[in-house]
Amino acid sequence: MRIRALTLFPKMFDCMRESMFGRAVKNGIIDFEAVDIREYSADKKHFKCDDSPYGGGAGMVLTPQPIYDCINAVDPDHEYLRVFMSPQGGKFCDSTARELAKVDNLLILCGHYEGVDRRVIELCIDREISIGDFILSGGEIAAMAVIDAAARFVDGVLGCSESHETESFSNGLLEHYQYTRPPVFMGLSVPEVLLNGNHKKVDKFRRDESERITRERRADLLNVRDIEDSNGN
Repeated sequence: MRIRALTLFPKMFDCMRESMFGRAVKNGIIDFEAVDIREYSADKKHFKCDDSPYGGGAGMVLTPQPIYDCINAVDPDHEYLRVFMSPQGGKFCDSTARELAKVDNLLILCGHYEGVDRRVIELCIDREISIGDFILSGGEIAAMAVIDAAARFVDGVLGCSESHETESFSNGLLEHYQYTRPPVFMGLSVPEVLLNGNHKKVDKFRRDESERITRERRADLLNVRDIEDSNGN
């Protein structure tokens, strides 16, 4: 899978070279690059990429020319799915991550400041995505979240291919709590059922715990599952 993040601040993505994602890049499973939009600015003296908004208002807006030229230099034949991280985008969730993981080539545009000139979005972008109902100073952190979540579903990225099938949201429920050694810590014990070696009872306990935790903390997820079940999904 090839992933390109288009940004004014490519060094923010240096942390992506660590941990699971970094290993996937090192092993050739993921081909990742953070591309500096400033390199495509027509202003070769100051590499300016922003200007004041028409109509007035606070802050600056990213101008269309550097972004347009950057996107078309990286993806001249439109082989990538082009995504823009935007508060106006569709809400990102587990199913979106799985969908993006099936894409061979993914390009993510990171906005900054007060936003991006709408015309370049209309000309170049296929899809807008939001990671939640809040505002960040730029799209880089949001893009990292999307990239990391999607990469987990790419074959070979996780050490155990079944890991993501038991995580929160994979089956519409929050994940059960996890425990490891020692069996007693600061007076708190691991649930006995997890220590007795009866896998059937362990599976039932974990399923019941997932439903209990989801009911207590995210009952809305149970409502969604009920609707899907009634529709035969």
